[in-house]
Amino acid sequence: MTLKETPAIYSVMEVFIFFLYAMILLPGTTGIVHEVKSFLNHTAYLSCYFPNSQKNDIKDLIVFWQKGLEVVHEVFYGQEKHDNISPEYKNRTKMDMDKWTLQLLNAGIVDEGLYKCIIQQRVKEIPSIIHQSECLLHIIANYSQPEIAWLHKGELKPNEYLKLCCSSSGGYPEPKQMTWLISHENRTHRLVNHMDISQDAVTKLYNVTTKLNTTVPTNTLTNISCLLHLGEELGSLVSVPLGIEIIQGEEIEQLKIHFFGPLIAVIVLITILLGFAILKNRTISCSNQSVSLAV
Repeated sequence: MTLKETPAIYSVMEVFIFFLYAMILLPGTTGIVHEVKSFLNHTAYLSCYFPNSQKNDIKDLIVFWQKGLEVVHEVFYGQEKHDNISPEYKNRTKMDMDKWTLQLLNAGIVDEGLYKCIIQQRVKEIPSIIHQSECLLHIIANYSQPEIAWLHKGELKPNEYLKLCCSSSGGYPEPKQMTWLISHENRTHRLVNHMDISQDAVTKLYNVTTKLNTTVPTNTLTNISCLLHLGEELGSLVSVPLGIEIIQGEEIEQLKIHFFGPLIAVIVLITILLGFAILKNRTISCSNQSVSLAV
């Protein structure tokens, strides 16, 4: 009975010794932190960046992945072990042993953070760390295309303030800012207003909104768009432009004249033609009556 239990006890002791070494040796020794991005609910690939210049066989090594004090994954001498993996990562990790890369399945926002890869080799029965690296995982969720909503009530009149709202939802991480683009007469003005941000308590995704309150030039077409800045590496999203044209009083009168002038001319022409046709019919009728009387 004692002999059967010995391997299990030895394995636990190895894990304890390894973590003791890790806690003492790891802080501040890795230097470079590799940044990794993964889309929400997709697989995140966390490489060990192990050059393996000595051509070590994974069957001679112990490989651990940690996030803080949580055990994310472990490989003992070529065999993946799941006994010590933290509950958050159960059945969610596997290692590509040819590429020394951990695959984190169905990555969520809670999985963001710093991951450490530690590779250990036995030297004269004493565990020795031969490689360690760090990956900082960032999760990305796509925002919806910004949409502009009309808040103004009734018909917009000249010199009256236009009220609009632009919103985007379901994204991560928190965006940088929202910008209004107002274009008319080959000129574009940028306006940055306050951005309201809310985060869903369950999904951790963000919803953002900004408002615009401005006048619009008359007698010219104005295009208004909303730009959502996600960051230097993630780029920006832009809304469908909203086109507005306000025609002031005199232009309306000119429009009426331009419209009704040709219409009146057509009506007059039709009246003249009808009058001519009626007159002609009467002339023919009178001629027929004269012929009848003569007979």
